[in-house]
Amino acid sequence: MPTKTAKTAAKATGSKASASTKSAPKTTAPKTTAPKTAPKAAAKPAAAHKPAVAAKPVAPAPKVEEKKIPTQRQGFKTNEFVVYPAHGVGQILAIEEQEIAGAKLELFVINFIKDKMTLRVPTAKVANVGMRKLSEPALVKKALETLKGRARVKRTMWSRRAQEYEAKINSGDIVAIAEVVRDLYRSESQPEQSYSERQLYEAALDRLSREIAVVQHSTETEAIKEIEAQLAKSPRRGAKAEAGTEGEADAEGDVDDGDETDGDDAAVADEAA
Repeated sequence: MPTKTAKTAAKATGSKASASTKSAPKTTAPKTTAPKTAPKAAAKPAAAHKPAVAAKPVAPAPKVEEKKIPTQRQGFKTNEFVVYPAHGVGQILAIEEQEIAGAKLELFVINFIKDKMTLRVPTAKVANVGMRKLSEPALVKKALETLKGRARVKRTMWSRRAQEYEAKINSGDIVAIAEVVRDLYRSESQPEQSYSERQLYEAALDRLSREIAVVQHSTETEAIKEIEAQLAKSPRRGAKAEAGTEGEADAEGDVDDGDETDGDDAAVADEAA
């Protein structure tokens, strides 16, 4: 039958076409290769396993002991005002140690502001040098009362009396220093002091006023005014009495070195009376 034959022929034709398609070589697109990246660094070989070592116990650091600075010795302490007989009132700045000739010594460091001087005194020698605390207010009052008394001048050569005055000034005794101020004081109605008298008077006045100022928490100027006010209350030695005793002083040998006794004649007359 013609229709079947045509279908058979069409199938045969289709099968041939598929066969030719399968047998044709496959055309593949060329592969694009990505550029190679930089080679990785070679991995480090693993560290060899070290056996664990037992940690040694760490010894504690030795404690550094802080050296304590002493602040008090022999009843005296730092920042305290004291009286050193040869120099007057000073302030203890510190207590320090020094090695002298292989031996350690403790020293008071004392500053004398007015004299611009610093002194170091062994703590064990304070009693020997006569260093003392400031006078009590009652003793200061006694010294001020002493200034109001009558001057007492010995009938001896000036050189000997000058030595006695110096010894009193350097004794550190506030009452003895007040006696020197009283004995060497000259009022306006009296003759001027000689140079050596004036030096001793000013030295005694300086020692006395500095201690009074520190005790009373005042200035030296105020202390000097108080001292002069007490001296003004003392019995004054008149010019007439000293004129009458000038010859007596010369006869006793008071004139040993020129004008050293010019201001002492009145005192001799006062005591003779």
